[in-house]
Amino acid sequence: MVKRKLLILGGVLLLGLALSVNGFAKKAEVKEPYKIGCLFAFTGPASWLGEPERRTAVWIENKVNKAGGINGHPLKLLIEDTKGDPTAAVLAAKKLLKEGVLAIVGPSTSGESMAVVPIMEEAEQILVSCAAAEAIVHDPKTDKERKWIFKTPQKDSHVVQRIYGHMKKSGIIKVAIITDTTGFGAQGREQLKKYAPEFGITIVSDETYGPKDTDLTPQLTKIKGTEAQAIVNWSILPAQTTVMKNRIQLGITIPLYQSHGFGNTKYAAAAGEAAEGVIFPCGRVLVAESLNKKHPQKKLLVEYKKAYESQHKEDVSTFGGHALDALNLVVAALKASGPDKDKMRSFIENKKGFVGTGGIFNFSPTDHTGLGLDSLEMLTVKKGKFDLYKK
Repeated sequence: MVKRKLLILGGVLLLGLALSVNGFAKKAEVKEPYKIGCLFAFTGPASWLGEPERRTAVWIENKVNKAGGINGHPLKLLIEDTKGDPTAAVLAAKKLLKEGVLAIVGPSTSGESMAVVPIMEEAEQILVSCAAAEAIVHDPKTDKERKWIFKTPQKDSHVVQRIYGHMKKSGIIKVAIITDTTGFGAQGREQLKKYAPEFGITIVSDETYGPKDTDLTPQLTKIKGTEAQAIVNWSILPAQTTVMKNRIQLGITIPLYQSHGFGNTKYAAAAGEAAEGVIFPCGRVLVAESLNKKHPQKKLLVEYKKAYESQHKEDVSTFGGHALDALNLVVAALKASGPDKDKMRSFIENKKGFVGTGGIFNFSPTDHTGLGLDSLEMLTVKKGKFDLYKK
């Protein structure tokens, strides 16, 4: 009897030992997380860009980790608030690099991105910006793409070409431009001036406004006194809605074109009836349901739009989509190449047919944006909502 009890006790001890060894082995299999830095302006004047980006990045992080991570490695985002300030963005980028991130997604705005670019190039680390200016990826001094820098929004130069192309078809040859003084506005102004002669367009008035301006009547009064047949308002600031309101108050009836920096329904809501009928080129996520069911972006756009709007109870924007594309691109590079920055960079630079919210990306050594003119749709505001422009 005693012998039998000893045998049972021994068996229990062996079983416990086996389970302990197995548990230890399982713990030993836990892989180190892949750390990605994020620079978003989720407070401050650019928060209508940065907060949708932050929310979208967190959604992707959760989605990736629920699916088992990246080749078994959890995805860990280190998110910094840049507040739309280039100096804060630079400090945050340096902090993230010290913490060993494998790449950085963001910043939200062109000015911040331009400030961070030299740091990333010197550190030889991947940056996938969520901002529009072509100069972020293309060095005008060398006339080449910057080696470690990519971006996901459509180029400002392409947006200008779509606007001018639409004007040309409409018989508009004299325009007034009014741009904000941020990096986005300044770069857009340069592109508007650069491409006007190519489309046979004359800029008859060139006005600017700052982030804190609350009355743009003086600038618009000058425009009203010109022969302008249309106005281009280029901005990412909430003040862009003041242009719309003051334009109506002054009785200006010529068409108003916006840039793709208008791609958040909060801007349209803030402008109210003054936003009705404005025309702007933008990505397709704003009109996802209107696309043909065979459109290659439709599945992704509808899935993202539904997920975002059901979780946050607000309309999706193109800005969150820029973060989705940037982070998905980095995740794909990690999945294909592992945490080798040279291989990751090469993967992104040569990636073709990557379906994103901004379009179908086809990167190359001479194109670190990867999108063409066909990535933009002409949209308008109809009854407070974005809709395809059909004229």
